[in-house]
Amino acid sequence: MNGTRQEIAEARRLVVKVGSSALTTAGSGLDVARLDALVDAIADRARRGAQIVLVSSGAIGAGLAPLELGKRPRDLATQQAAASVGQLALAHAYAESFGRYALTVGQVLLTSDDVVRRSHYRNAQRTFSRLLALGAVPVVNENDTVATQEIRFGDNDRLAALVAHLIGADALVLLSDVDGLYDGDPRAGATRRIAEVHSESDVDGISVGMSSSGLGTGGMVSKLAAARTAAGAGIPVLLAAAANAADALGTAEVGTAFTPADTRLSARRFWLGYATDATGKLRLDEGAVQAILRRRSLLSAGITGLDGDFQAGDVVDLVDPADLPVARGVVAFDAAELPALIGRSSHELPVEQRREVVHADDLVPLRR
Repeated sequence: MNGTRQEIAEARRLVVKVGSSALTTAGSGLDVARLDALVDAIADRARRGAQIVLVSSGAIGAGLAPLELGKRPRDLATQQAAASVGQLALAHAYAESFGRYALTVGQVLLTSDDVVRRSHYRNAQRTFSRLLALGAVPVVNENDTVATQEIRFGDNDRLAALVAHLIGADALVLLSDVDGLYDGDPRAGATRRIAEVHSESDVDGISVGMSSSGLGTGGMVSKLAAARTAAGAGIPVLLAAAANAADALGTAEVGTAFTPADTRLSARRFWLGYATDATGKLRLDEGAVQAILRRRSLLSAGITGLDGDFQAGDVVDLVDPADLPVARGVVAFDAAELPALIGRSSHELPVEQRREVVHADDLVPLRR
């Protein structure tokens, strides 16, 4: 067993995410047998002393059969109605299944605001911490009955990565209907499962697609993005099939393992880099790009342009000459102030404006 898989197998606190297609079918809704098998694996890991947070999709899929809907609806209102009905069925099924092991379930419904807004983020941290301390298994889902964009792009994989960092997890396990990351579409044949991902170069050129089940919406695209996010923040990740949940939560000798970065980001830097949304962007010349990648402050002289209507204290993306994001940071000026400063050295500016546009302590370099 390599080091990453051993870390996952021995993790004391972990997040497990399961997708809709692993729990539900279009015709019959919630598949209780599949859900019970997942709970069996989680309960066994909990019995061995691990604290587990379960991020579960499936609310919309669970609501299809009771509402006599043959397939996932396209319109938002019907999706929200299905989620309203399905969330109750899903929560009840988990409570019943975990009850077989005398484990208490706590439902946590989140929207993007709960991880994007800093005050909400801290509240969520406290809630998870207390639930785990009390021996409960938090079951997390997006609050699909009120979500808008989130329900349309259904990205519980990203949510799982955010929750993993939020609770200080030792590992993240992403379970779906695919048994790992492949170097092409496994349905097309002649493809190879990638057992280990050690760096970005290991997945360069890999083509992954969206979900084809008609139930989930994220597919391998969002799983790969979530795995990169968590691993880049210092959390080992395992991507495996839900049918192999017992092995994934046991020896971890299945699926694709993602090696974590050497250093785990602080809560603030992770929030800044991955959890919050940017309200605009600053375009940089190549010299400024190299400086911020070395964690230097951004000065006005290195800025070539801007987009967005942001205020001082907002989060903005910092992009290179090719318009690709290279960092994210908290801007110290309003968008209306910056045009007069762009490209000018500090000694050319009024004294009151001789400060960093983005201070080094308030920026997070991204991959390039």
